[in-house]
Amino acid sequence: MPVDSDLVDHLKTRRSTPFALMRGPGPDAATLDAMLAIAARVPDHGKLAPWRFIVIDAAAGARLGEELERLVRADDPAADPKRIEIDRARFARAPVCVAVVSRAAPHPKIPEWEQVLSAGSVCLNLLHAATAFGFGGNWVTEWPAYDRRVLDHLGLAAEEKIAGFVHLGTPEAKAEDRQRPDMAAIVTRL
Repeated sequence: MPVDSDLVDHLKTRRSTPFALMRGPGPDAATLDAMLAIAARVPDHGKLAPWRFIVIDAAAGARLGEELERLVRADDPAADPKRIEIDRARFARAPVCVAVVSRAAPHPKIPEWEQVLSAGSVCLNLLHAATAFGFGGNWVTEWPAYDRRVLDHLGLAAEEKIAGFVHLGTPEAKAEDRQRPDMAAIVTRL
């Protein structure tokens, strides 16, 4: 069977782009739409599309940073200025951020767990699409993904969750690889 060596090389060396190495430009609207279409081509038992996207551009990221600052100050009026600075910039670390929203819900035939896994697959596929179009990506959650006030601000329904915030931009340099698992320690053959 023929092997697509370019694809194999990509998969063998896939690495998230650290925020410190991510710059502008990010994908334009048409390119991002193509990337999202690729991201959506994941296993989806029952064709439920148990996920959706929220695109956070630079202006929206700045507004979201203001909201995070407000929340941090409300929770801790004496918050460290460094923390405030970090949270204000949380959605400005890359030109574009895509919130992948999991819409997993009870279904008579499709377990919710499979739906959640499908949303996670979307996040990874978006990272692959970023690489294919010459961009870098970084998939994180961090505290905003779990704070109901942030989720409400983003317009998530009560049953929706953030599968990931995928930040997209142009890599300034190739990220160094990191330690990977010892395959002999994690593979069992029956």
